[in-house]
Amino acid sequence: MTWPAIFQIVNTTALLLWLVLILAPRWRGGIGQLRIAGAGGLSLFYVVLITTALTIGFGDTGGPAPDFTTIAGIRAIFATDGGVVTGWTHYLALDLFTGLWIAEDADRRGMGRVVQAPILALTFLAGPAGLFLYLLVSRAFGRSTGG
Repeated sequence: MTWPAIFQIVNTTALLLWLVLILAPRWRGGIGQLRIAGAGGLSLFYVVLITTALTIGFGDTGGPAPDFTTIAGIRAIFATDGGVVTGWTHYLALDLFTGLWIAEDADRRGMGRVVQAPILALTFLAGPAGLFLYLLVSRAFGRSTGG
């Protein structure tokens, strides 16, 4: 399978999971299932990609293990399709996990879906910015009821 094909699969999967999180009705245990299947699945795929990269390299034809200790090393990683797909999968997995945490915490606080939707969309588009906005807005809704 080619890197562009893997990229398309990962991207489409993440988009569908975000659409479910933002638009679909919430069902009991649904967030937990999305966390395991969605963020867990993307994370597992990332582990496969990074393990492969650490053993045979990110290059399209193999090569040395990546150098994470210098700017030049990181630049070299992202100069390959494999490095871009692996890095992008990393972002997608962590942003989705963050979005799932936000949704779960917001539900416990009684924050309506209309308020959650733009925060989750921002988290999808710019992870830390959405998290920051949620941390500010959630204060207005009081403490989480636990769970």
